Amino acid sequence: MGERSALRARLDRLTREFAKFGAVGGVGLLVDLGVFNLVRHLTDVPVVRASIIATVVAIGFNYLGFRYFTYKDRDKSSRTKELTLFLLFSVIGLVIQNGILYAATYGFGWDTPLQSNVFKFLGIAVATLFRFWSYRTWVFRTLPAREAVQTAESFLEQAPRQAPRKQPDRV
Repeated sequence: MGERSALRARLDRLTREFAKFGAVGGVGLLVDLGVFNLVRHLTDVPVVRASIIATVVAIGFNYLGFRYFTYKDRDKSSRTKELTLFLLFSVIGLVIQNGILYAATYGFGWDTPLQSNVFKFLGIAVATLFRFWSYRTWVFRTLPAREAVQTAESFLEQAPRQAPRKQPDRV
C-alpha cells in the first residue's frame, strides 16, 4: 500500500467518522429544536433559557450516541476524564450556540418564532464545527495501540520488497 493508499484509507476513516458524527448530531438537532419549540410554546420561559434547556437535553442524548455509536471503538479506559472533557467542550459549544441566539434576540430584536429557530439553527451549526474538532481531538481519543499498529503496518507496506540476501557459508 503506497502513500496515496494510506492517505485514501485515512480519508475514508475520517469520512465514516464524520458521517456517524452527523447522524448522531442530526438526531440531536431534532431533539434540540423539538425541546426548544416545546418549551418556548408551552411555557413562559424566555427564548434563550428555553434554548439552554433544549441544548442540555441534546447534550445528554449526544453523549450516549457518540460514546456508543460514533466513537464506540475508541479508548474507554478513563470514563470520568472523558465525561468531564465532554461536558467542558459541550458547555463551550452551548455558549457559542446560545450566544448567537442571544445576540440575535437581544442585540437585534429578532424574536419571532421563525427568527429564533433560524438563529438557534445557525448557532448549532457553528458550535457543531467546534464540537466535532474538540470531541475527536480531546474526548473520544483513538486507542494508542491501534494507532501504533496502523503506523507500523503502513511503514511495513511502504518498505521496498527485497528478498533476503543469503550470507556466504564460512569455512
